[in-house]
Amino acid sequence: MFFTFDAITINKQGKQISKVGKRAEYFRQDLETEVYLEMVAIPGGKFIMGSPNSEPKRWEAEGPQHEVTVPSFYLSKYPITQDQWEVVMGDNPSLFKGWNRPVEQVSWYDAVEFCQKLSEKTGYSYRLPSEAEWEYACRGGTTTPFYFGETIIPDLANYNSNYSYENGQTGEYLERTTYVGCFSPNPFGLYDMSGNVWEWCQDSWHENYENAPTDGSAWEIGGESDFRILRGGSWFSKPKGCRSAFRLWFDAQMKYPSFGFRVAAVSLPSE
Repeated sequence: MFFTFDAITINKQGKQISKVGKRAEYFRQDLETEVYLEMVAIPGGKFIMGSPNSEPKRWEAEGPQHEVTVPSFYLSKYPITQDQWEVVMGDNPSLFKGWNRPVEQVSWYDAVEFCQKLSEKTGYSYRLPSEAEWEYACRGGTTTPFYFGETIIPDLANYNSNYSYENGQTGEYLERTTYVGCFSPNPFGLYDMSGNVWEWCQDSWHENYENAPTDGSAWEIGGESDFRILRGGSWFSKPKGCRSAFRLWFDAQMKYPSFGFRVAAVSLPSE
């Protein structure tokens, strides 16, 4: 199946400069009556992972930049929602309740367990994305700090908009999660890749990209396995944390109202 959407680009002042119609393939996994999981097909390709030295608010963990070849895979269209979590896990740990809000207050171990149970329930193999897969999917072919351009604005993401990024805008700070899909998607048709909730990745924490894999796989050799990667920023984050290259690490057991995740799969049935 396919869906259509518009990908928006803004300039350094936060003004829209383009709106491009796009089309993406997806697979819909039925979980229960009126509860389903949409998985977007991400085409394989090469990209430069990390941020250049010239990017505002950059820090050393985002380098050195390096080319990565990412095979095609599937990634959930939205962060895992509370209704999806309840169907698979039988409870709802979230602070900000709402069936179509992202599930939060989940640890890395919780997210891994969800993937295991989802795989058992559906018969397909689901997992957390690697950090490289996540950034490749987030960028959607872009090289700017955010997938929608040089800055971030409250009309395009849920973050702490009391603060601005460079010449961007401030706005109302919501102080909570929002329903998934409230904002425009990125060029691959993925929603909420910037803001709303931080998203766990499979990788162990490494302080930089020296000797990082270049094949898109998760980096679990070496590093600190008790600490795992979070990406994308959240409703609580300042703008710099919502950049496509920004990396956060946390104890894999920790749970916060800003921690969520989305799932990946290598292959799913074509429809």
